[in-house]
Amino acid sequence: MEKTSTKVGTTAGAITIGAAGTTASSVVGASAAGIMSATAGTTGAALASTAGATGLAGGAATASGMASVGSLVGGGMAAGAIMTAAAPIAVVGALAYGISRWFD
Repeated sequence: MEKTSTKVGTTAGAITIGAAGTTASSVVGASAAGIMSATAGTTGAALASTAGATGLAGGAATASGMASVGSLVGGGMAAGAIMTAAAPIAVVGALAYGISRWFD
């Protein structure tokens, strides 16, 4: 019998990969304006704006944040958009996995 935590971890991983794939299909090869349009109003965009350069606001902070996050993996703004879109889902999945492990 499969443990609940294994099911939760597998499902969370699949959802995270799905979110990253959906975002990637929208932003890979797109211009900065296209990336901003595809991610406008998302949790990932809000997360990216907190990683933006100090003193910037709005779209400039979001674009700067996506580029900063993307640079962590050797990419640019598109890589940052993918990472920031998947990050909240991955965190929730990790928490759900940890809680389910606690009760297994």
